[in-house]
Amino acid sequence: MKRLFLLLMGLLMLAATPALAQVVCPTMPPCPPDQPCPMMPECVPVRPGVFTNPEWLKIEYHRVRVDITNQIARTDVDMMFVNEGNGLAEGTFVFPLPQGAAVEALTMYINGTPIEAQILPADQARAIYDEIVRQYRDPALLEYVGTQAVQANIFPIPPGETRRITITYSQALTVDNELVHYVYPLDVTRLTTRRPVEQTSISVSVNGDTEISNIYSPSHNIAISRGDDGRSFRAGFEAAYYTPDQDFSLFYGVTTADEISLNLLTYRDSANEDGFFMLMIQPPHSAQERIVAKDLVLVVDQSGSMDGVKWRQAQAAATYVLENLNPADRFNVILFSTGWRLYSNQLESATSAREAADWVNGQSADGGTDINGALTTALGFADAERPLTILFITDGLPTEGEVDPQMILSNLGAAAKPNARIFSFGVGDDVDTFLLDSIVREHRGSGSYVRPSERIDEEVASLYNRISSPVMTDVQLEIDDVMVDTVYPAQPLPDLFAGNQLIIVGRYRNGIDSTAIRLSGVVNGEQQTVTYNNMAFSERAGGEPFIARLWATRRIGELLNTIRLRGENRELVDSIVSLSVRYGIITPYTSFLIQEDDILTQTGRAQAAEEFDADRRAFDGATGSAAVDAADAFSSMEQAAAPAMPTMSPMPTATAPGGVAVGGEGEVGGQITPENPIQTVAGKTFILQQGVWTDTTFEPDTMETQKVVFLSDEYFALLAAQPALSEFFALGDRVIVVYEDVAYEVVTE
Repeated sequence: MKRLFLLLMGLLMLAATPALAQVVCPTMPPCPPDQPCPMMPECVPVRPGVFTNPEWLKIEYHRVRVDITNQIARTDVDMMFVNEGNGLAEGTFVFPLPQGAAVEALTMYINGTPIEAQILPADQARAIYDEIVRQYRDPALLEYVGTQAVQANIFPIPPGETRRITITYSQALTVDNELVHYVYPLDVTRLTTRRPVEQTSISVSVNGDTEISNIYSPSHNIAISRGDDGRSFRAGFEAAYYTPDQDFSLFYGVTTADEISLNLLTYRDSANEDGFFMLMIQPPHSAQERIVAKDLVLVVDQSGSMDGVKWRQAQAAATYVLENLNPADRFNVILFSTGWRLYSNQLESATSAREAADWVNGQSADGGTDINGALTTALGFADAERPLTILFITDGLPTEGEVDPQMILSNLGAAAKPNARIFSFGVGDDVDTFLLDSIVREHRGSGSYVRPSERIDEEVASLYNRISSPVMTDVQLEIDDVMVDTVYPAQPLPDLFAGNQLIIVGRYRNGIDSTAIRLSGVVNGEQQTVTYNNMAFSERAGGEPFIARLWATRRIGELLNTIRLRGENRELVDSIVSLSVRYGIITPYTSFLIQEDDILTQTGRAQAAEEFDADRRAFDGATGSAAVDAADAFSSMEQAAAPAMPTMSPMPTATAPGGVAVGGEGEVGGQITPENPIQTVAGKTFILQQGVWTDTTFEPDTMETQKVVFLSDEYFALLAAQPALSEFFALGDRVIVVYEDVAYEVVTE
């Protein structure tokens, strides 16, 4: 089952007087018997005596509680509907069920009286779906073909009144490659109401007999709380005025091995194309016993520009880090302005952290900014036997000592040891983003930008909590007998930390049913290797479509950062445009391209890329708010843990040819407008062009379409022969989709 929806027999049917041989609109005079009401957003005629208005149906709340115990999932759904129209709402409640689900209860509360439900087998449900599709010319039900359903009658709902519906169903979840996958069909936008749900919440509680390793949602930003026993966790999502645009998806790994766990997922659009893979790597719950002793150096900007709130927050950040060192860690603190000052001439044990925090809190901010001297001094504390972590906080450009960014990078490269990692925090908009991003790239760390509305101490604490406990460093990955490329992150991989998972995505060519993956790295100064056998890279089409979008998100982020740091060339721009159009991921180069009628042609893409070649606002300049916006946005894409959705993702402001502004809040940073929608279905991206939902893999220059008339006998016969087309045809009454090398086009008579 793909989505939960509530179908009130054509969404919401408001009854008029049956005796009248005419359609009655409450906001308009009665229509003549032989003419329909004029088309208005407030009133869309469906048939004599009935009209539909999804705008009048409001979902007050949508609450989901899921309890999973040893792969048996029990889902409780609670929804409240409000009729905000001025007529009676009536109809039928239909809920498609997951395969193998058993309904325990469906209750609709009407003045305290429950409404009985019946279970419809898949063939009977299909007949109902087809009937509604034909009668109301709404193909959205087609994607549920082949599922069972629950059905209950709904009594009239007076204007302003509510109806509460609760559903409880259970299902057995399978384990595939030590991964359990739970899906809740959350998307109700196309079949109930276009209005956001006022309050949406999903709470998942998982308990089992084996240790839980990776926990991952490709669809929603979830909060995770693990149990102390390592065999349980809670995951939650909550939002106000939320418009669901995809189902809730949750993966979690189960393992009996007391080793670093590795889970593999793959996706192939067709057997003739290269596939995509995703690896999730997670240290075991017992990894706290394996934490590697590290050396840490705090390098904090003490220049005059930090004076005031920024300096107090930087002091709080330093205090937090020092108070949360592991017992075997060593540390030092370097404050820099015009020159630099050290807390100690040597690395100190964690027992001295309190005194160091007091020393930092007793300092004031003044002077210039000597980045080169402070960082080269910090790198000099590297010990070949222990990893060195440098946390670098600054709010400005280099103004003292060596100020040339290229010379600073060269000096740091000469001073660094292989086991050194630098993590930077750029505070405000006056930092040199090119310098900071180049530093962390070359020294295998990551960069964060603390905007004026954000707190330094919170940002530093958040990162430190993730990297405070290394388990394996200098991580390398080997895959036998499979050709892989464009892997993100690239090797050498980031270090593994206790309590955190590493997500790797890439492409592969030749599929294989069983192969070995080896993960190696340094643990407490010794090289160790873990081997994972019986890993399958599928040769067939299918799998998890989100993997391709996640790979494309990281690939686009890497290309955008390459342009920003090293300059633009046509090959990079063409790659960004092609990926953006194929996967519906908006970039500064493609923020307006979906408006172009010929964007799916080679000529259209080339022209669009050429026109945008001259636009440099998102890339020119290393400092300032636009530069920080670009650095933050592109790096977020390059390190994304979940795929970018087909919406207008936040992007730095740019200027399109002709001076029309694109980007910023309400444009690139807002939701896609109805005039320029993008949707993804089963791994494919569709753009609405001249009223036609068009598959972005369709090539108008070289492909001919096989036409089928919407709702014709041939239309339903094709769906019966090719059920997989149902999801794509559900988009609307005019669709072009490429499936198994055939371009099908749904047309209206």
